Amino acid sequence: MQPMLNIAIRAARAAGDYISRQVNNIPNLQVETKSTNDFVSQVDRQAEARIIEILLKAYPDHSILAEESGTQGESEYQWIIDPLDGTTNFLHGFPHFAVSIALTRKGRLEQAVIYDPMKQELFAASRGEGATLNNRRIRVTSQKTTQSALLGTGFPFRAKQHFPAYLGMFNDFFQSAADVRRAGSAALDLAYVAAGRLDGFWEIGLAPWDMAAGALIIREAGGLVGDFAGNDTYLQTGNIVTANPKLFADMLRRLQPHLTRDLQD
Repeated sequence: MQPMLNIAIRAARAAGDYISRQVNNIPNLQVETKSTNDFVSQVDRQAEARIIEILLKAYPDHSILAEESGTQGESEYQWIIDPLDGTTNFLHGFPHFAVSIALTRKGRLEQAVIYDPMKQELFAASRGEGATLNNRRIRVTSQKTTQSALLGTGFPFRAKQHFPAYLGMFNDFFQSAADVRRAGSAALDLAYVAAGRLDGFWEIGLAPWDMAAGALIIREAGGLVGDFAGNDTYLQTGNIVTANPKLFADMLRRLQPHLTRDLQD
């Protein structure tokens, strides 16, 4: 296993262990509202601090892009961190949230870890070496079309101006798919695509820390990841669609009629 991946796993487990210990203390937590229905708690910040401490102790020259503390340092290596993806779930005692850590080198994804502390499931990948769940290889499904597929999604609560377009997408997919799931943690949704639990996923208006680790894990599990044009700019646009190669093409085709000019750029 790659040394940098080992460090990321150590950091993710440390943060996850801390988060799981706070589940019974949720009523007493300090919670702030970053924007409408977008929350941050002291647990997010403390988990992030634990991750950064471990990463920088091992690699003090690396830079950081973290959800709560922003950007630190300049380096060809950058860690992209979401200390608690699914904060709203966590604050309501809904046991579906995760720690997400990715490493890029010169902008290319190299290492990825997503850790669900409640289920103790650790999804991981190194570029070119495949993807695993608790050290067992995982692959995306072989579903060829949206017909009878199980898809994941997230509501565009940070980009409400796109909600009419999103409803069109949802309606189109819902008419053909077996069902659609909205579980509230994009990182875990992406990990579930990699593990074959979901056939595909799409969402509007995500941040890089929501997607980076999951994108690499999916690619290493044999899937494709792109923006709504099928290009590799999803970390910049925040718009993502992912599935195995054949389903990916079908999802892109179904998305096209619903794209506004803003979603095409």
